[in-house]
Amino acid sequence: MVAFITGATSGIGKQTAIEFAKNGYDIVITGRRQDRLLVLKTELENEYKVQVLDLCFDITIEKDVENAVNSLSGKFQNIDFLINNAGLAAGMAPIQNGNISHWEQMINTNIKGLLYVTKHISNKMIEQKKGHIINVGSIAGKEVYANGNVYCATKHAVDALNKGMRIDLLPHGIKVSAINPGMVETEFSIVRFDGDEERAKKVYENIVPLKPQDIAETIYWMATRPAHVNINDLIIMPTIQANATTILR
Repeated sequence: MVAFITGATSGIGKQTAIEFAKNGYDIVITGRRQDRLLVLKTELENEYKVQVLDLCFDITIEKDVENAVNSLSGKFQNIDFLINNAGLAAGMAPIQNGNISHWEQMINTNIKGLLYVTKHISNKMIEQKKGHIINVGSIAGKEVYANGNVYCATKHAVDALNKGMRIDLLPHGIKVSAINPGMVETEFSIVRFDGDEERAKKVYENIVPLKPQDIAETIYWMATRPAHVNINDLIIMPTIQANATTILR
């Protein structure tokens, strides 16, 4: 079986690729950093003896997504699982002070990128009459918090799209699921704060957040339920976090 994972160069995406590979799945790993993709490809193939295809492209460019999906051949043409993991937060400012380029970056990646990949992969799944799409959302798609305005809006869009996909793809026998994590220690905050590692480090000080492996293991669990079972929507939080903003430090 084959899993197609977006945003596989770090964090949840990378760990999800490892989780599926160690369980014998062949993997398509995608991202914008070719060097990281090649390193991960080599590691997975050597460690787990699976076949890995690396595709370097930008999910925010629809034509690049189409070309990448159309380039799939052999066993990689039949995608069993699509994990829509690629996403980001950029900036953290009140709406009146928002950086337009940050807004566009989040909208293009979190919404448009997910849509482009889903459109092209779902059509392949429809042809083969099976498949499972797992969308990585966020607690920010369930709640709104101060200075998270546009990021929260994009993740609320993912929440709505997940529900819409579930309805639209039901007649084709395709499962659709969402996992919505709370705080996970990845490169997320470094990206959000434009590379400011010191500021990002403070986000996770004096707490035990979720790790990418926690999310990857849960995604794999969702993917391996019996054929008659679908996990529509799942929220996963670290024990120290009650909601988006209530954290025990």
